[in-house]
Amino acid sequence: MKTKLITLEGYNKLRIEHDYLWKEQRPEVTKIVTWAAGLGDRSENADYTFNKRLLRQIDRRVRYLRKLLPELKIVYYAPEQEGKVFFGATVEIENDAGDIKTFKIVGPEEIYDERKDYISIDSPMARALLKKQVDDEAVVSTPQGDKTWYINKISYKLEQK
Repeated sequence: MKTKLITLEGYNKLRIEHDYLWKEQRPEVTKIVTWAAGLGDRSENADYTFNKRLLRQIDRRVRYLRKLLPELKIVYYAPEQEGKVFFGATVEIENDAGDIKTFKIVGPEEIYDERKDYISIDSPMARALLKKQVDDEAVVSTPQGDKTWYINKISYKLEQK
């Protein structure tokens, strides 16, 4: 089961996506479908077929977002988090080989973008890092065995409520 936590930035992004799909893209596609349907035979009408399919995809995503958004809990930064890894932290880690990775721990709904620097709070890496401090080591279980990472930096982006 996915965690229903999200950053304010992630929530706003989903809200903007919903509004764009509902208020801009859907009306445009609906006009095209109406126009294409008026041309007659729909079975061989590529404009109608393609845009009707697109309209179903938009409606499916809008329904999903309308169900999801009220269920999400926005997590704001709290001063008590400072110095430890919690939800919303940007963490720099390093292994014994000197490989360095930097990423932000976010909700699962925020990582399905092209962002490679976000990981889900539900991931094994994030779970291993939670509540750790700088210079602590985190052991992450992977299919190839346990991997040890050391925390170099922890920072938080302060978001306005």
